[in-house]
Amino acid sequence: MIVISPLLTSVFSLGLAQGVLVFPFIFVKNERFRNNAYLVNHERIHFRQAIELLVVGFYLLYLLEFLFWFIRCRQVGKAYRNISFEREAYDNDHDLQYLLYRKSWSFSKYFRTLR
Repeated sequence: MIVISPLLTSVFSLGLAQGVLVFPFIFVKNERFRNNAYLVNHERIHFRQAIELLVVGFYLLYLLEFLFWFIRCRQVGKAYRNISFEREAYDNDHDLQYLLYRKSWSFSKYFRTLR
């Protein structure tokens, strides 16, 4: 379900994103993002990642990865963009068929060095 909430979106995404997955809901900043197919696809990729890691594992690993990258590069935006979950979602959010052929744990191939 997609919910419009500028406050929750800003808080949970540190102001870096127009949408955010707070399982099982996708929150977007405003009405125009509700119909943005690429943004919704991006968040649906996160939804699939969360299911694979039983939700709690997704958020725990997401936070640990963010902290790792933040300590490494000292930039919030750069740390966010280097999280493996974000890499997979950004690399594939324009492919609206991606979730039809995506293999389980595909985010794992995005664990690598700083971009």
